[in-house]
Amino acid sequence: MEQRPNIIEERVTIAGREMIFETGRIASLADGAVTVRYGDSLVLSTAEGESHAREGMDFFPLTVDYEERMFAAGKIPGGFIKREGRPSEHAVLTARVTDRPLRPLFPAGYRNEVQVLTTVLSTDQQNDPDILSINGASAALTISQVPFQGPIGGVRVGYVDGQLVVNPTHAELEESQMNVVVAGTIDAIMMVEGECKEVSEDILVDGIALAHEQIKLLVEVQNRLQQRVGKSKREVTVAPKDESYLKAMSDELDASLNEAVFNADKEMRQDKTAALKRDIVEKMVARAAEAGEDEVAAEKKAKAAFESIVKAAVRSAIIERGDRPDGRKPDEIRPIWSEVGYLPRAHGSAIFTRGQTQVLTAATLGSTKEDQMLDGLGLETSKRYMHHYNFPPFSVGEVRRLRGPSRRDIGHGALAERAMLPVLPPQSEFPYVLRLVSEIMASNGSSSMASVCGSTMALMDAGVPIKAPVAGVAMGLVTDESGRYRVLTDIQGLEDALGDMDFKVAGTREGVTAIQMDIKVRGITTQIMREALQQALTGRLFILDEMAKTISAPRGTQSLFAPSIVTVKIAPDQIGAVIGPGGKVIRAIQESTGTKIDIEDDGMVYISGVGQEATDAAADQIRRITYTPSVGDRLTGPVKTIIAVGAFVEIAPGKDAFVHISQLGTERVEKVEDAVQVGDMLEVVVTAVRNDGKIDASRRAAITGEMPAPRQPREGGFGGPRRDNDRGPRRDGDRAPRQDFDRADRAPRPEGQRQQEVSATDGRPSDSRRPGFIRKDDN
Repeated sequence: MEQRPNIIEERVTIAGREMIFETGRIASLADGAVTVRYGDSLVLSTAEGESHAREGMDFFPLTVDYEERMFAAGKIPGGFIKREGRPSEHAVLTARVTDRPLRPLFPAGYRNEVQVLTTVLSTDQQNDPDILSINGASAALTISQVPFQGPIGGVRVGYVDGQLVVNPTHAELEESQMNVVVAGTIDAIMMVEGECKEVSEDILVDGIALAHEQIKLLVEVQNRLQQRVGKSKREVTVAPKDESYLKAMSDELDASLNEAVFNADKEMRQDKTAALKRDIVEKMVARAAEAGEDEVAAEKKAKAAFESIVKAAVRSAIIERGDRPDGRKPDEIRPIWSEVGYLPRAHGSAIFTRGQTQVLTAATLGSTKEDQMLDGLGLETSKRYMHHYNFPPFSVGEVRRLRGPSRRDIGHGALAERAMLPVLPPQSEFPYVLRLVSEIMASNGSSSMASVCGSTMALMDAGVPIKAPVAGVAMGLVTDESGRYRVLTDIQGLEDALGDMDFKVAGTREGVTAIQMDIKVRGITTQIMREALQQALTGRLFILDEMAKTISAPRGTQSLFAPSIVTVKIAPDQIGAVIGPGGKVIRAIQESTGTKIDIEDDGMVYISGVGQEATDAAADQIRRITYTPSVGDRLTGPVKTIIAVGAFVEIAPGKDAFVHISQLGTERVEKVEDAVQVGDMLEVVVTAVRNDGKIDASRRAAITGEMPAPRQPREGGFGGPRRDNDRGPRRDGDRAPRQDFDRADRAPRPEGQRQQEVSATDGRPSDSRRPGFIRKDDN
């Protein structure tokens, strides 16, 4: 007998479309499993948690992954191996967006391993599954035994035609000035990430507030699901703080703690703090040994207590007095210095240093076919702008194995990439692929925002005509239990580690271009966010002024080492002529000029090469191939064929113009060979383009500048329109020999004469319908 699963679902309407949360149909053995459907996009989110903590674990081991399945979009993976491999950049970024609002909502001190996995099962390529991942992960944790203190909801906000839009479709995002993902609880905002096209801070906050109203609905629907199928939560056992132990250590430290921690120099602060920590731990362990306690446990307890005291001291100083560890005021930015053109062979480069954070960014310009190919679930297949961020261990004075880009590296690179996209020139105006690489030389907070500043300067050094300079700054927040808070500008590493918020804002003088906010507490209000954004604007303007002292506008030319790229627009039906049979024509152009030619389906031709001369030569050949003649055009080409009544001049590849004997010079020409020979370069002016595409030209007009009078059909006789009507009445003696145009009633010509005429027309029979050949039936 068939046993049907017990399927439970809850529905909620978001932005006029129904979002369906369902559990019980699939993945029944998972601790928590929920599918979320929005339109035809469908994801499965699962949550698993260990029942016991790992021994010796001193951090919360949470893993959040996002798996794309190509069948979700009806695709087969590209490449040689036809199965999904390492996550795409979009998958990594979505996993980070899912992780960040979840992580603060677990009990302090919880050390049980937790894994959250979202698998994309279907995508309609209109409703992005990344939003479903946030909601699905929260729902799976909410109904599981994991002690998750949610739920949370997530939505995307756009700004289309002056209106804020929740969960815009892909089509709407194409026109949107804003693409921001917001996640939060029913009470506060937990995470913000996205990009804007110079949107004002007020519009951004209004968008976040609108998002929070929809988030409340998503939280409510998850609560209803939990009430129906939720499992009881595991108990959390965390050892309480020993206040007497903390006080004893704090008394022991006394004034030496402030001397070590409150130091503007990161290296000196780390050294003094490490020495102080070592000394106090040794003392506390020695006391524990005298009391007969386990020394290993005592050492671990002492280290944890020291970190707790340092955190409390720093936070208290900031809240109470506005004193920061390096002595700055809350809204003060560290000293800045910068330079450009540092790398001799890079197409553009810049060093940007703010305090003890330093980035070296290099810009490389490439041809159109060097763009990044994308093999994912989205509609995009490539991108022309890439920003890569590298964070080597020496930048923070550590020893660490190099394993390739981490999730953090990918996330920071994507943030800087988003920040610059709105100011880049379109490909039609600047036909280059752009790759920027930010190498972090030293890091003491906000290296991602330093890479935005370095990228702006490197692009201007490379001569990229960006719309406006972009700068970034990281904002921090410190709160206490009474509700007091203080917003900090340009946070350093210690303030990031011990504070409650890392709020990165990048933009121009006109508005925000990228934003990323992470919260370590249970959320913040829109009022705090509004204050942080206004303070960030002040800081951003200061940084832009400092950058302008080094370079204020893009250079007028590109580097000598950058490729030269020119564009030529041709009609789509002319693409075949440029490519040629089997690519013969385009290969010949590339080989003769040393260039690389890429042709788009719409007829846009991109020519790249070393030096303007080479690309101009290739462009000229393409223009000649696709040339459409017009009366009055002045052209130069070789004489290809001579016949009794004129010559054929190649004015463009595959295009000949006929120059009648009467138009070969300013004086009368008795014989064509007296004026020109095969192979001579002749400058001519197009005088007529016939309905059948055949072209007439004049050398006389090129010399004198006077166009011949329009031809008139002759009355009577044979031969079609006269070509020499500018010479006055024609006498029989002036007429060119016409024995090669026999009528049917004439006797056949001798074979030798026929052979001679074929040779004279470059292999073409003399009776072919070419310009200059006059036949009786032409009239």
